[in-house]
Amino acid sequence: MTANATSMRQRHAAQAVLEELFGDESHRVERGRLARVFGRPPLTPSGMAWYRGAQGEIAVGRMLDTLPGEWTVFHALPVGTKESDIDHLVVGPGGVFTINTKHHRAKPVWVANRTLMVSGQKQPHIRNAEYEAARVTKLVHARLGLSGRVLPVVAIHGAASIVVKERPDLVAVLDARRLRQWLLKRPVQFGPEELTRIVTLVDDPGTWRTTASAPCDQMLARFDELDGDVRRAATRRSLWSFGTLVAAGAALLVAAPPLLTAVFTSATTSLMP
Repeated sequence: MTANATSMRQRHAAQAVLEELFGDESHRVERGRLARVFGRPPLTPSGMAWYRGAQGEIAVGRMLDTLPGEWTVFHALPVGTKESDIDHLVVGPGGVFTINTKHHRAKPVWVANRTLMVSGQKQPHIRNAEYEAARVTKLVHARLGLSGRVLPVVAIHGAASIVVKERPDLVAVLDARRLRQWLLKRPVQFGPEELTRIVTLVDDPGTWRTTASAPCDQMLARFDELDGDVRRAATRRSLWSFGTLVAAGAALLVAAPPLLTAVFTSATTSLMP
């Protein structure tokens, strides 16, 4: 089937990421029984990066899907001639928004104007968000003749902290947990008629690049299974690490009396005339 055969609203959050994750076998690790017992991850480092990306997009997608009925949410819209996609596109009374979701688990994020750094490393998230919004702005202007700018958003999921020293001029950088509330507080930009026209354009498969895809329900089921494997492996590694620490502590306690005796004897001998 084609991913955009009838309606773009049929696409699920992280669909493009899941297609890559499950479509490339190099992301997976073959594990024997012993490897499973010791908690070896089922994914390569590249696979884990795609997995984390899917986690973030699915979490943000679920939150966006709870917006009121006058808002319409699209996920994983294929754009351009390559494999790029728009993570989420939201159309509502407050405007049109392209949302670039980034999962930076337990890492600090720092923003100053057009510079965004994660754990001290500069990332192109702001530039990419601007580019996505510009694409959709051009589309809306050309096809519908509507004025106004599509607003780009970078939604950060799972970060340890987000420090914004200077807000970017065009891009909103937000903790993903604040995204829904932020959208609902936007001043009204479009009435019902304009919203209908925009949603119809975005929902039309002919507006976007056609891509082949497996049924989304199957991919989500596979991701749930993979997610369980990843979590179980992490739990096993934690248990083995804890067990190692306990064993080391026990060994130290057993060795402590002789060690203390030796230290005391040495110190006493050195003080004798």
